[in-house]
Amino acid sequence: MQKVYLVGAGPGDKELITVKGLKLLKECDVVIYDRLASFELLEEVRADCIKVCVGKEPGRHSMSQEEINGLLVEYGQKYDKVVRLKGGDSFVFGRGGEEAEALQKAGLSFELVPGVTSAVAVPECAGIPVTHRGMSQSFHVITGHTKDGEHALTEDYHILAGLDGTLVFLMGLGNLKEITERLMAHGKDKTTPAAVIEKGTTSEERMVRGTLENIYGKVSRAGLSSPVVILIGKTAALSYGKYKKCQKKTIGITATTGTADKLRSALEREGFHVVETCKMEVEEIREAG
Repeated sequence: MQKVYLVGAGPGDKELITVKGLKLLKECDVVIYDRLASFELLEEVRADCIKVCVGKEPGRHSMSQEEINGLLVEYGQKYDKVVRLKGGDSFVFGRGGEEAEALQKAGLSFELVPGVTSAVAVPECAGIPVTHRGMSQSFHVITGHTKDGEHALTEDYHILAGLDGTLVFLMGLGNLKEITERLMAHGKDKTTPAAVIEKGTTSEERMVRGTLENIYGKVSRAGLSSPVVILIGKTAALSYGKYKKCQKKTIGITATTGTADKLRSALEREGFHVVETCKMEVEEIREAG
């Protein structure tokens, strides 16, 4: 039976994909993925799986959403099992609803497979809780830009500035200056703690802390790049340990599949982040005669 699966890949660390998502990835005929999904996850697909990159970057969209919807329908009509792999969770600013709508209109069978959203996982893995008793009774997830334009912001900053909970902005690096200025202009205390986390849960993670007043300058000087998660609120000043994955050193290995698997397991037990730089095959060649 032909079916399309909208799968959330999690926040970046390949180990944070769900069991169901990984199972589907290993079985699928086609995987359609974007830049937010861990590229290491692509190592899990079958050798004959068709890989289609539709990766979006700020200001450089390789495909429009309409084109991606069309691809999902096209491949969904031809192959038994198609996985649409998206970073985080498909329904948290991942435009998964638009893709589900397109599949529904085309009469295709599809299934939604939730993923771990970066809005909660990235701060948590950096040691920051989005809620904390007596400090933050709620958290609010806001897009850093809207559908109408790459740099368009919500007009509800008068509401956001008055909230006591943690504000979590996704996809907002390009608008960080305007976000902080608007919050302060609507009454948010300029000394409110803030944190910006780059490439959270991965070995490349970096974090900058500050206040609402100075976080933009600090992030600019540090040269952070997307994707980032922006946190504004009292809990942004907390730190409850560090996710071990982010402390690992990266090491590349070159070996045959069987040896690579053994090396990976041994090195990961020692605390390394392992990347297979090249896969080798050993073939016996016998001379004639």
